[in-house]
Amino acid sequence: MNRKMKTGLLLCLVSGHFTFAQNAPLKGFDSQSISKQQQLEQQFDKHLDAANIGQTMKALSAKPHHLGSAEGKRVAEQVLQKFKSYGWDAKLETYHVLFPTPKTRQLELIAPTRFTAQLKEPAFPEDATSGQEGQLPTYNAWGADGDVTGELVFVNYGLPDDYEQLAKLGIDVKGKIVIAKYGRSWRGIKPKVAYEHGAIGCIIYSDPKDDGYYQGDVYPKGPFKNDQTVQRGSVMDMVIYPGDPLTPGTASTAKAKRLERSDATTILKIPVLPISYGDALPLLSALEGPVAPAEWRGALPITYRIGTGSAKVHLKVESNWDIVPAYNVIATMKGSEYPDQWVIRGNHHDAWVNGADDPISGLAAQLEEAKAIGQLAKAGFRPKRTLVYCAWDGEEPSLLGSTEWVEDHAEELKKKAVAYINSDGNSRGFLQAGGSHALELFMSEIAKDVKDPQTGTSVFERKRAKDAVSASSAKAQTTILKKDTLTLGALGTGSDYSAFLQHLAIPTLNLGFGGEDEGGDYHSIYDSYDDYVRFKDGTFVYGVALAQTAGRAVLRLANAPVLPFDFSNLSQTVGKYVEEVKALTGQLKEKYAAENALLNSKSYQLAANPKEKWIAPAAKPEVPNIDFSQLEEAVKTLQKSAESLNSQLNSKPATDKKTATRINQALYQAERSLLIAEGLPKRAWYKHSIYAPGFYTGYGVKTLPGVREAVEQNNWSEATEQVQTAASRINALAQTLDQISQGK
Repeated sequence: MNRKMKTGLLLCLVSGHFTFAQNAPLKGFDSQSISKQQQLEQQFDKHLDAANIGQTMKALSAKPHHLGSAEGKRVAEQVLQKFKSYGWDAKLETYHVLFPTPKTRQLELIAPTRFTAQLKEPAFPEDATSGQEGQLPTYNAWGADGDVTGELVFVNYGLPDDYEQLAKLGIDVKGKIVIAKYGRSWRGIKPKVAYEHGAIGCIIYSDPKDDGYYQGDVYPKGPFKNDQTVQRGSVMDMVIYPGDPLTPGTASTAKAKRLERSDATTILKIPVLPISYGDALPLLSALEGPVAPAEWRGALPITYRIGTGSAKVHLKVESNWDIVPAYNVIATMKGSEYPDQWVIRGNHHDAWVNGADDPISGLAAQLEEAKAIGQLAKAGFRPKRTLVYCAWDGEEPSLLGSTEWVEDHAEELKKKAVAYINSDGNSRGFLQAGGSHALELFMSEIAKDVKDPQTGTSVFERKRAKDAVSASSAKAQTTILKKDTLTLGALGTGSDYSAFLQHLAIPTLNLGFGGEDEGGDYHSIYDSYDDYVRFKDGTFVYGVALAQTAGRAVLRLANAPVLPFDFSNLSQTVGKYVEEVKALTGQLKEKYAAENALLNSKSYQLAANPKEKWIAPAAKPEVPNIDFSQLEEAVKTLQKSAESLNSQLNSKPATDKKTATRINQALYQAERSLLIAEGLPKRAWYKHSIYAPGFYTGYGVKTLPGVREAVEQNNWSEATEQVQTAASRINALAQTLDQISQGK
């Protein structure tokens, strides 16, 4: 990536004055403080122990510990005691949240033959915890209670494009029960789209082509899903808002005012149930009707058909809808110079079952960081900024603990939060990093300083090699190999960073390792210590790598004389997003014109097989010319402002500590300028103009979401409005950077 201003915003203490230095090897530090910081990090590394990470994992994943359970509270209390023993000031912050657990689960094929689904995962002697008491049954939280019977229809992955294909085949799911495959999007999108098309129930299964014997040996011989493994999980419509559905935008304290459950828009309106591919096979075998398109077919030993025959199923789901305590563990270490500037680090502690991989592997690394920092503190170290280490409860049922905490402390966080650093499980392989693009150069330096435990190269070099090998063209491979900076992926949702980044625009990082840890244990009873040791990071060395990576981010943000944000990176990346939405609009215009030409020429009719039912698609709307010039000009303005800020801060002295404090506060609050006061269309909780989860992708991100999704949904007037809104927010950030440059 070409960049004129690569230098950090560096403050040096010279003759009683802060001055800024260029081309320093550690972003945010002057020549005197670099050496001290590097020595600190070397001492920090010496306190990290892979064996201890493994012991922590084994202890915290010893029993099922979902939200609201006695074991869940026990894990929270264990984590609390660990923080206290490390020398941190730690406490529990408790919220009272709605959480449905299954009371009745029933699935039967009633025609043309009869079959009753097992809905149970078997225990294995190779997995010591797989047969324990206290396991949550296989279910999807936040589906509606319901007792429905209807014709079964196979809808592939259950995404909007799949329903377009069904419409062409003349198949309507209204009044029917659909069965969809896990994959291609977040699970909650599948019942959401099914309901929008009139379905009365939704079944979700994992096909062995995606995760099962098609991929390799199944558990317990290998890591992949056996024929009874099921992925639990939330299906809450959290692209509207995450957290407790009864307290949107406010904290669910004991005395909080709550909505009626029927008024909560994020609770689904139809019953939903996840099943294994063993239970799915008799259902899919009973389907008649058209043979499924080639790209819809999985690896079960059947002819995949869509339905519209005699196959009928009975689905009954009923939950206990209880208010339960969510125990967040909050540990702090007060800053010596800037106590009101907070560096926040988090990982959740709750699990669907034992959760060795998700989340305990990440939590164990985080606790190892806290232990090491505590040992440094016992030797005299104090961070300049306050450290806040958080172990969240209720993440699995849709980010309950973290969202309620952020909503509870929103006003304080707006003033004090420098950054939030998240992890959520960890394994063997390559650095996976996403977050605010203003932190890309900062994270690049860290990635170059941490060694990959398998190869001895830096985690930066190993990730770059992987990206280059995986690139789709020779040109892309060459470009990646020449690139000397890390690319942070934009963040959607699915972990505890959402409330920080997308509700309050607090600069955020999401970190972990993976890519060499294939397998089907996710949200099953086999997410266990035994599975993790056999098939993932059995020596826990990547737990150390995560602790080194996240720990460096924490310590550098805590101690940097000037905070290491670089908005030139952000401006260039936003410029790419603008080009993407422009290209998307042009592609849709071309695509729709071609499809309408095929309709008008009756080409669809002539090309269709006369012996098979086929309905021509509806005519596509005309795509108008959307004026993106405001966005383009805003990006140019932001690029100039970012370069000017770098130049000013690198050359102009700050005469005292008060000025440095003002500059730092302005830097970490700058991203708040990108917030949309009224929020995104149809989901006001999400306020960031650059990053949001997709309305129909869930975990997957949509960048420039207001504009992009309006275009995708053919809402041209909204697209024009959102262009103006996004441009105004980008201009606001540029103005904020100009004010910092001018010392205002």
